[in-house]
Amino acid sequence: MNYFKTLGTLALCIWVAHAQAQPIAVRDYPSRPIKMVIPYAAGGPMDFIGRTLGPRLAQSWGQPLVIDNRAGAGGAIGTDVVAKSAPDGYTLLNTSSSHASLPVVSPSLPYDPIKDFTPITLVANSVGFVVAARPDLPVKNLKALLVDAKANPGKYTFGSGGVGNVMHFAGEFLCSSADVKMTHVPFKGVSQSLNDLVAGRIDFVIGAPTAVLPLVKAGKLKALAITARKRWSELPDVPTVDEAGVKGFSYTPWYGFWFPAGVPAELVHRMRNDVAKLLDEPDIKRAFAEQGFATVGSTPAEFSKVIADEMAMNKKLATHVDFTQ
Repeated sequence: MNYFKTLGTLALCIWVAHAQAQPIAVRDYPSRPIKMVIPYAAGGPMDFIGRTLGPRLAQSWGQPLVIDNRAGAGGAIGTDVVAKSAPDGYTLLNTSSSHASLPVVSPSLPYDPIKDFTPITLVANSVGFVVAARPDLPVKNLKALLVDAKANPGKYTFGSGGVGNVMHFAGEFLCSSADVKMTHVPFKGVSQSLNDLVAGRIDFVIGAPTAVLPLVKAGKLKALAITARKRWSELPDVPTVDEAGVKGFSYTPWYGFWFPAGVPAELVHRMRNDVAKLLDEPDIKRAFAEQGFATVGSTPAEFSKVIADEMAMNKKLATHVDFTQ
């Protein structure tokens, strides 16, 4: 009897010692609000992701998740805020594959996109970007636009959320693939580029379905193509860029979460698991699908590989395109 009592006491002591060995922040995490930085103006796809997952995460934690839009410099300003934040798990970066494209455009960034961050999870893949034009653009489809653009270099303008933004890369990738020259017009965020497009000050954007679809359905923009390998169920009559004549073309951005470098692994995995669990919920999957996203919820290691592969592809593209224009 004494033997088992001693054994039980020993086990209890080991458990207590293990718990005490963990930092208090890890055991009680989160014990205060978490800030989610979105490095673009409100209204874009990252906003949808943050505002869809945020309330549910806050409910499970018993702590608020506060969204902080920090637009500017193609996403660099907000991203730098996270890079320089305390590695305590209370500042989160929510951005797109622009994280892997901006370094190609701006080699003098105030942060290192790899060393200064800890990948948490690949949240979602896009079903493709929509090539959306102002309604009065004097071409009926993407094929006609590209034919006219080839005959008149620089005639057409396309907007993006900033130099190095994923929309910028999508536009330059289309121009390079179709062997045409069009003029890039950078803005401080997705919503600003769409406002100018609706106002007729630029010709088209290649934008996220989340932001573009409502304007297309309202008749304020016309959809010319989708950049994925297959058509999107929400716009079944809109052809792929490949079908429009740019054979083999495909561009499907992704979205993910990062911590600043140095956040304890326990917090990284806690955050990843909490997010992945939500992404597996049927109503969340449905909400994402309606906005043009396929939920993922990868491991940090899997996400790290996606980032590295994307950066390699962007560096290759940059050898043929001047992204500083």
